[in-house]
Amino acid sequence: MKKGLVMDRKNIENIVKKVLEKLETEQKTAKTEGLGLGVCSNMEIAIEKASSAQKHYEKYSLNQREKLINHLRRELTNFVEEISEMTVNETGMGKVKDKIKTNLLAIEKTPGVEDLSTQAFTGDNGLTLIELSAFGVVGSVTPVTNPTETIINNTISALAAGNSIVFSPHPNALKVSKYLVRVINEIIENLKDYPKNLVTISKASEKNDVEELFNHVDVDLLVVTGGTEIVNKALRSGKKVVGAGAGNPPVIVDESANIVKAAKDIVSGASFDNNLLCVSEKSVLVIDDVTDYLTFCMQKEGAIQIENTSDIEKLQNCILKDGKPNENYVGKSPAVILKNAGIQFEGNPKLIIVETDILHPFVQEELLMPVVPVVRQKDFDTALKNAIQVEGKRNNTAIIHSQNVSRLSEAAKKIKTTIFVKNAPSYVGLGFEGEGYVGFTIAGRTGEGIVSAKDFARRRRCVLSGSFSIR
Repeated sequence: MKKGLVMDRKNIENIVKKVLEKLETEQKTAKTEGLGLGVCSNMEIAIEKASSAQKHYEKYSLNQREKLINHLRRELTNFVEEISEMTVNETGMGKVKDKIKTNLLAIEKTPGVEDLSTQAFTGDNGLTLIELSAFGVVGSVTPVTNPTETIINNTISALAAGNSIVFSPHPNALKVSKYLVRVINEIIENLKDYPKNLVTISKASEKNDVEELFNHVDVDLLVVTGGTEIVNKALRSGKKVVGAGAGNPPVIVDESANIVKAAKDIVSGASFDNNLLCVSEKSVLVIDDVTDYLTFCMQKEGAIQIENTSDIEKLQNCILKDGKPNENYVGKSPAVILKNAGIQFEGNPKLIIVETDILHPFVQEELLMPVVPVVRQKDFDTALKNAIQVEGKRNNTAIIHSQNVSRLSEAAKKIKTTIFVKNAPSYVGLGFEGEGYVGFTIAGRTGEGIVSAKDFARRRRCVLSGSFSIR
């Protein structure tokens, strides 16, 4: 009997040893592949886990959601420098110091549960409430230009509205996106008593990931931050879509403007993060009489003007490919662009400016580079007409510098952009050094505008007939 017990104990010890070895191997594999804490082996599993988590999360109160979001805000600030550096290193785009600012902006100024306001109607026939409730699982496509800011922004919005969220990032920002999702899940896990996998992502960027996200039966809402093509694909899915496409913001400068301030604001906005923001100044349409003074002032603010015909041709050959922006220079610094174009320069310019005509590709295309064309306009009416054409019904952003109130009003009405900035750098339209909340999904295409928690929620009408009217 004792011998049998000894044998049984040895067998048990061997079994336990094998199980522990298997667990250790699985843990090593998971660490190597970046699995766990919201990072899943494929998109199907990412959706499945997010769906399961949301079924638990939908039972949580508004106070519990608010507690979670406040905890995320506090803890995420500890990772801002790291994810900003990781983004620039992985994508090769933008500036670390500016990405630190935009990541902090996303953490601090993305609305939470306070965005979910209730409407009420009362009268002789009773009470009607319109409230904002969770969609369920949100599928989010994020861009290479602002990957971490968009993930933070959309995570807070989704969780505030009671959803879980699955991310499909741009392949060139996959590493930092997976890292950030792991960090977010770790923060949530450390808070205790909240569902795991409220935020998920696939470990690899597979070709069919977006298709699966768009067409999966368990994904209830699509939030797409990207180009026109990806938004069109989402709209064909038949699901509710919040879509943010491209932008090409023009700047109008008329003769009444404070030219010194206009120059400073344009250089600040257009050079921010090497012009990666979709709201950034992409072209300047300036009244002829003040063009020379504006470009002079812009150079005093750190811009370099390319005037030599040969240099302009070199610049064009460098940053355009078959008439379209050369992706190799998106988000690159002026110094890198000028050096690779073979153009002589001194110092470290903030911005490259070059005078062109209105039909030049620099004007008509969204370059996403610190290269801004300046186009002379004979009068304000011509400038406004051309600004409308350049913006191209993208419904994103436009900027104007003028002291003429009538012109400010007319331009705002006629250009019809989601963001319209008067006498300031473009980024104030995002709430950076400006008033209002921030959103990195500018849904001009589908009409929601600067997206926040209310746009991640379904509007539901609840009617109580004949009661609760005490007037």
